This record gives sequence, C-alpha cells and structure tokens, in this order.
Amino acid sequence: MLLKNMKLAAVFIFILCGTVNAFALDEGGATAKQVVEKFQVDLIDVMKAGKKLGYAGRYDKLKDPVSNSHELTKIARIVVGKEWEKLSEEQQQKLVDVFSRLSIASYAHNFKDYSGESFVFDSEEETTRGGVVVHSHLVIPGDKPVKFDYMLKEKGNSWRIINIIANGVSDLALKRSEYTTILQREGFDVLISKINEKIDNYSKQ
Repeated sequence: MLLKNMKLAAVFIFILCGTVNAFALDEGGATAKQVVEKFQVDLIDVMKAGKKLGYAGRYDKLKDPVSNSHELTKIARIVVGKEWEKLSEEQQQKLVDVFSRLSIASYAHNFKDYSGESFVFDSEEETTRGGVVVHSHLVIPGDKPVKFDYMLKEKGNSWRIINIIANGVSDLALKRSEYTTILQREGFDVLISKINEKIDNYSKQ
C-alpha cells in the first residue's frame, strides 16, 4: 500500500512574499491551482507505470514535473538558512544541484506504485503575505486519505511550490535543523556526502 511506503513528508517550508492576485491567470502563465493539479496528474501517471518503470524510470519521468512546479533553488537556500551566505557561489550551485536530485529521488521512491489513488482538490486561499495555499487530499482505497497543503509563491508569470505539508508534517523543517547543524559542525563536504548517501539509499529501496 502506498501509504505504508510514504514518509508523509516531502518538502518545503516558508511562504515568501508575492503581490499579484493568485487566482488570476496571467497571460501565458498558470494559476497556483493549475500548477499543483498538473504536478499531481504527472505524479499519478508515474505511479500507474511505477513498477514497470522502476526507480530509475520514475526518477527520469519526474525530473521535469518536479523542476517545473517546485522552486528548488529557493528551497535549497531555505534549507540551510543563514549558512547559505557563508557558501561560495560554487558551493551554492552544488547544493542546489544535489538538493534538486534529492527532491526528485524522494518522489521516485515514495510514489512507486498505484492501487487506485487519486488527488482531490479541496480549496484554495490567498495568504496575508501574498502567497497561495492549495489544499487537497490523496484518496487511498482501503486506507485513510492523506491531506496535502501546497504553499506557493509567484515566479514570473506562473507559480512555484515552496512547501508541501503532508498530514501536518513538513520534512524540510526537520532537514533545515539537521543540515544547518551539519554545516556548522562538520562542514559543506560532509553535508553533500550525506545527501548523496540518502539519494543512493532511495535508489536501492
């Protein structure tokens, strides 16, 4: 069952400021709801072919959907907090690259098969700081639904996911504390090594 394989946490904290009406469709762009729903459709499609694709196939299929719907650079910056400013440009880019791979790997690992699951839109709201929260849930036949709250900020003429809370759990909040501690106590190279180890573990499970 999918729920047993999931860790109910995939990503991202903090709603950043935005100023444009979240519910208006910009010319050539997409609303926050459309971005979330497109990603969910792509995710279900990968789940349906999950066993046939295998981990590597799921990872490959999810590269574009994750990159096109998530603000991965901002997320990587958030996850290390103030330590970001202490990194060189080369280190910052390396962190963005490895964290992006971790995000994709997490989806490829957690959404590995399909047994009739479906996403259902619940509601959408603007925040006081100009962001958007899209509320939905994942219906799992024979099990309790999983509630997802997607937090988005505007980027260009579209929107990007910066936080996903599953059943009230934000894995990135924990990662921020963990990663900052590693950077401060053990250094950048150790952090990158530990993230790569996590990605490797995902590929083997």
